[in-house]
Amino acid sequence: MKRAAICLSLVAVPLFVSGRAGAQSVGNISGTVSDSTGAPLLGVEISVDSADVRAITAADGTFRLGGVPLGTRTINGRRLGFSPNRVTVEVAQNADASVAMRLNALPISLPTVVVRPSKVNYSGRLAGYYERLEKRSSGYFITRDQIDHESTRLLGQLLQHAPGVTAVRGRAGITGIRLRGRTCWPLVWIDGTPMPSGEVDLDSFSPTSIHGIELYLGSTTAPARYQYTRDISSCGTILIWSRGPDTDPIISAPTPSIDVESLLSQKSVFRADQVDRKAALDTVNSAPPAFPPSLYASGIPGLVIAEFVVDSTGRVETGTLGIVSSTAPLFTEAVRVALETATYVPAVKNGRSVRQFVQQPFEFSVKGHGGQR
Repeated sequence: MKRAAICLSLVAVPLFVSGRAGAQSVGNISGTVSDSTGAPLLGVEISVDSADVRAITAADGTFRLGGVPLGTRTINGRRLGFSPNRVTVEVAQNADASVAMRLNALPISLPTVVVRPSKVNYSGRLAGYYERLEKRSSGYFITRDQIDHESTRLLGQLLQHAPGVTAVRGRAGITGIRLRGRTCWPLVWIDGTPMPSGEVDLDSFSPTSIHGIELYLGSTTAPARYQYTRDISSCGTILIWSRGPDTDPIISAPTPSIDVESLLSQKSVFRADQVDRKAALDTVNSAPPAFPPSLYASGIPGLVIAEFVVDSTGRVETGTLGIVSSTAPLFTEAVRVALETATYVPAVKNGRSVRQFVQQPFEFSVKGHGGQR
């Protein structure tokens, strides 16, 4: 399977810098670390020969080292589950040195689990929005992914990117819009509640607080429950859906609380090439991860590569779960939840079940679904 490239905004920071080297004698190094397929790697430890500086790569594989002595330096990269690597870079004054490093995975990966649901059942306050977004039978949609990609400060500017939309400046500097060249203002709904009749200052809503937008240019194209009389709806309808705990759950990527590397060195946990029969996912008794509704409705595919220890009973050992790579936090959370109840056929060595360290890729696919994916 070809792993998709990942682009997130986290940046690693130096974890430790010793001494107070003068500004004229040190420089900076920034770079990226990926695996052999080009997928960025999270959690790679970066160090420099002849310098006491260190950094850990972020979710997009990036890192930055400060306080590196000038001259030719060797950069070391190491991560559990991968062969270490090193590259040479020239550190000079008044310019960041740039490094691109690749690590080769050790033979510990299990076959990819492909999550390809034929249908997702939507629930909650955004159920109707997700259903319409998936079908896209009428209206124009601006998704969360588009909003974040545009990085527009004003909602009026964002809406102007939609076809048939024109911004107007009203009294007291209010920013409104017109649909299809009409001279009247459209009906605006916020989370299913209609705004008072009249011009709505759209720039009073920050795009970063909006989860999705629906635009209906005609008088009868909006969903039935969001239509008023023909006169009121004749200028079009805008449905705005806000972000909240149901769209932005407070989650963080799981990190191991157990030193798996020590377990491997002590041979209380084994690698795939050290066992007679490798651990394998029990696909009959293990439910696949649930496809996050918001990402499925938007047609966004994903990839998560998790690593953990499968114990001698075939369960994922508590405290060993970590993430190698992920395209979105919601995909990571779906994998974490699924692994809590997953069942594996344990590895076997010398005729007995043993603990094995593995990597498991999870691919969230939308290919062939919805006619447009």
